[in-house]
Amino acid sequence: MQLEKIVDVHKLLGDPNRMKILMLLNRGEINGQSLAEKLGLSQPTVTHHASKLREASLIRERRDKNTIYFSLNPEFIKQFHQASLSFIFGKEGEDMAMKDQASVVKETVLNNFFAKDGSLRQIPAQYKKKLIILEHLAEKLEFGREYSEQEINDFIKPFHDDFATIRREFIMHHFMYRNNGIYVLNPREMWSDWKQVR
Repeated sequence: MQLEKIVDVHKLLGDPNRMKILMLLNRGEINGQSLAEKLGLSQPTVTHHASKLREASLIRERRDKNTIYFSLNPEFIKQFHQASLSFIFGKEGEDMAMKDQASVVKETVLNNFFAKDGSLRQIPAQYKKKLIILEHLAEKLEFGREYSEQEINDFIKPFHDDFATIRREFIMHHFMYRNNGIYVLNPREMWSDWKQVR
């Protein structure tokens, strides 16, 4: 379960009425009107809370003619609980947090440096940001394919006019290697990893 999903569910459960609904549903299936009476809330308010809980997969609903019945989704609740514990106490949580943070950093850099038409506004001066841009471009090339210098230039031109600089950067930072004018992608393990840059 992704960190973002875990956080969203925790936020959702920050409302006492939603926790009370889950507690009542633990006793069995209940219709909306009965929930409203037990909680001392209006039916539209209960419907609103139940809708949020259903969207998060915490509860299920079924309709019988004009009556809607709600019930717990215990499998998901257990999965969510376990994911929260794993994130807080386990190595898996550390990895998830780092991955999530890295995704945000990468997305921010790509949004800042690429225009809506997909062109690169400028080549970043900062090393880490430059590696993010190079990685993003390299991921669009094919592993195992041999490219001529002209093919690499033609690939880069739609992104940025300075194709010669970007082509050299691919080599300098081990995204590609060049032999007799032929360019080939290196294995990903050899690429300069921006996540290791402080």
